[in-house]
Amino acid sequence: MRYFVAFLLVFTFSLSITAQEERPKLVVGIVVDQMRYDYLTRFESKYGEGGFKRLMNEGYNCKNNHFNYVPTYTGPGHASIFTGTTPKYHGIIGNHWYDKDIKKIVYCAGDTTYNSVGTKAASGQMSPHRMLTTTFADENRLFTQMRGKTIGISIKDRGAILPAGHSANAAYWFQGGKEGYWISSTFYMNELPKWVNDFNNSNKAKSYFKVWNTLYDIETYTESGSDLNNFEGTFKGKETATFPYDLDALKKKNNGFNILKATPFGNSLTTDFALAAIDGEHLGSDNITDVLTVSFSSTDYVGHKFGVNSKEIEDTYIRLDKDLERFLLALDEKVGKGEYVVFLTADHGAVDVPAYLQSAKIPAGYLDNNERKALFQKFLMDKYGTTDIVEDISNNQIFLNRAMIKALDLDLNAIQNAVVNEQITYPHISKAYTANTMGSVDFTEGIEALLQKGFNQKRSGDVILVNDPAYISYGKTGSTHGSGLNYDTHVPLLFFGKGIKKGHTYKKTEISDIAPTISALLGIGFPNFAIGQPLEFVLE
Repeated sequence: MRYFVAFLLVFTFSLSITAQEERPKLVVGIVVDQMRYDYLTRFESKYGEGGFKRLMNEGYNCKNNHFNYVPTYTGPGHASIFTGTTPKYHGIIGNHWYDKDIKKIVYCAGDTTYNSVGTKAASGQMSPHRMLTTTFADENRLFTQMRGKTIGISIKDRGAILPAGHSANAAYWFQGGKEGYWISSTFYMNELPKWVNDFNNSNKAKSYFKVWNTLYDIETYTESGSDLNNFEGTFKGKETATFPYDLDALKKKNNGFNILKATPFGNSLTTDFALAAIDGEHLGSDNITDVLTVSFSSTDYVGHKFGVNSKEIEDTYIRLDKDLERFLLALDEKVGKGEYVVFLTADHGAVDVPAYLQSAKIPAGYLDNNERKALFQKFLMDKYGTTDIVEDISNNQIFLNRAMIKALDLDLNAIQNAVVNEQITYPHISKAYTANTMGSVDFTEGIEALLQKGFNQKRSGDVILVNDPAYISYGKTGSTHGSGLNYDTHVPLLFFGKGIKKGHTYKKTEISDIAPTISALLGIGFPNFAIGQPLEFVLE
């Protein structure tokens, strides 16, 4: 009997070791901020073999991958990718939103109960506390009894904090201005680790104050528009949005290190820091799976400033491809080829500059918010004798003053319906829905279904508005995002590495499928409110 028990113990231990060895040593979740799917195909001829093409050719390419909710912003995007659910459940309904309880705008990652680490500025007062659900990184921490590490990295605080989840060992983001340091929050630690201080003291960020010119001859950049046009913004101190850009000369008028964020060198700096994190935290060094989340934010800053069709965005992606190649080669060396898994996606896409679309005779334009406000205030005064029954208008949502409505003995549902019937008459509003409709009707398709998955009953507004396609509330130069249209929802989804098949599909996949797929690959619990499904055809 003793021999039998001993045999069982050895056999069980062997199975445990085998199971651990079958799991990747490291999961790397890469988010490219504001990356449209067609950047993979549009710039493909300019990419080398070791970056985007390596992921596509040696991994699995989901070519019809979409966000399944509105609004398509950075905060909700990062939260949804890693939680496997949507704002309806994880609660991150925007980058900022109006908080109906405290009656003010709040930031998705802001948290004044914690202090900055690595800077005296308030930019480190952050945590993931407003995200209501777990990420797959949280579930991996729980599964491994907190032995598997999680590190989040991004130029943007929200791009580092939300993916890493609630139980992360650390999240780091970039403090610009006069500092140029990677910082964190006391939510994670009381002081920066030595490896972070060493990196900050290395002057690596300062080394990127150089001339930004096109990597290749600008005449070969035939996949984007002319360098000089009327559709692009530029840096302060630069008369035209044309190459080259002398960043060292421009930094003083553009808030010092902040200028790096809106250049491809912000992505290079993020890559540098991510590689330092792998070494400093010994990620992927044993058979207990670690998680590293890396969000490349500079693509978003460049897109907002210069636009989807700019030479600047083309050069940024060509250079990001080089950084991806450098990163993957380092993973081969540090973790081991075939010992890690990577997925790459985006938090949203972007619209072509409406002024450019107009020049091509495509319907597009800019919203006159002052006109809308004047019309709406007149309606409120004529019908209710006051404008104070509206507390806030933001993120295409109208928040009503429910206390005042109750005090005036008015009917909330009747007012919501009246506002919808009024707003739908305004120029370039294509749809309007009440909170009551969002909470009581089960939509299964169309923009209504996307709105519903982005609607959080406790946090969202009383009326939800949808603008006409390619009509935006933004400046006349540069691109933005936030809609439920294909230019904002269609983003890359690439899987690569241990346990991943080679291939591609045109079958529609959704952003909430990523976390369950990684959870299934690891054999761990799904994030606690995941609504997506594992993509079985991706897994070996």
